[in-house]
Amino acid sequence: MKIVTCVAPVNIAVIKYWGKRDENLILPINDSISASLSTDIMCAKTTIMASPLLKENKFWLNGREQTFDSPRFSNCIKAIRARCDETLPQFNWKISICSENNFPTAAGLASSAAGYACLVHALAQLYEIKGEISDIARQGSGSACRSIYGGWVQWHKGDLPTGADSIATQIAPADHWPEMRIIVLVVNDCRKKYSSTSGMKTTTETSTLVKFRAESVVNQRAKAMKKAIEDKDYESFAEITMKDSNQMHAICLDTFPPCVYMNDTSHAIVNLVHSYNEYKKGQKVAYTFDAGPNACIYLLQSEVEQFISVVNHVFPKPADIDAVEYYRGLTLPNKQLDKKIVDDLNLTPHDTGVLKYIIYTKVGGGPQVLGDPSEHLLQDNGLPKQ
Repeated sequence: MKIVTCVAPVNIAVIKYWGKRDENLILPINDSISASLSTDIMCAKTTIMASPLLKENKFWLNGREQTFDSPRFSNCIKAIRARCDETLPQFNWKISICSENNFPTAAGLASSAAGYACLVHALAQLYEIKGEISDIARQGSGSACRSIYGGWVQWHKGDLPTGADSIATQIAPADHWPEMRIIVLVVNDCRKKYSSTSGMKTTTETSTLVKFRAESVVNQRAKAMKKAIEDKDYESFAEITMKDSNQMHAICLDTFPPCVYMNDTSHAIVNLVHSYNEYKKGQKVAYTFDAGPNACIYLLQSEVEQFISVVNHVFPKPADIDAVEYYRGLTLPNKQLDKKIVDDLNLTPHDTGVLKYIIYTKVGGGPQVLGDPSEHLLQDNGLPKQ
């Protein structure tokens, strides 16, 4: 028997991936850039067991048994096994896979990226594969290739029809910009109406703006973003991040029929960020939205105390929710809001409960193997512990 347990990070894109040139190989129409977030706060966790005693392949996700035959899932397993030494005993054994996320699935929080990166990293450990595996993770979920690395990561769209050059590379490690923080304002943690996969497909087929973006905008924007990250130039970073998020959602509206991911609360957050930045006379806070209503706020640690006090005023915590449940992740500062900023910005509170909860985190490392046997999600018989 051989058993491996891994964790892998969520990544939040600052240059967006939206649209494929090849649906089967999951090849994008443009480069994208993201930060991998700390696995201490948000992660996917996967245990894989191979044993001569197992009678069939099994897979559980978040406590529910899944089919082993879904195309993307099986493509990852086939691609890994194609690189495996067939003389290894585990190559001929059946496997059990158990995976879970410690955050909502399919709510626009990059759960599939973390999940497939974790799956592929764990499979690579199981079958003793060294070298590049981001191209395999990409075949599960495009953004998963970026979660194969920690820190700041670029997914290169590549040019080859095989997709061999459509891989991720690290721009800078997790400790490159230690002051950077991320606040996730969770507006809705339910499954979204339009999946990213279906939304992108419809966009590629119907949007004229997406072609302009791919041909005329993203290359220069990605170069500028890479330089901003390397130089730790927050002002440039923030402006590019927000512009690229806005453009992605403009393209979603240019899709026919349109894919609407943001809601009224999302737009209220956008307005608040711009008002705050105008008050501070510079880009101090940056929003970005993936395919969902939840806002990911990139900001430097020095700005967290004041900005979170503004958020708490505008989007009050419900009295019946415990603070430990509402504020998740790193410990947020608890500063009383300055009355002057309330008056100057004319801040009007929304109804309580508009935000479901808040996650405070930072940039983190890539996938890791957990050596402690108590971390395994599977029992010795190949069935989930829970």
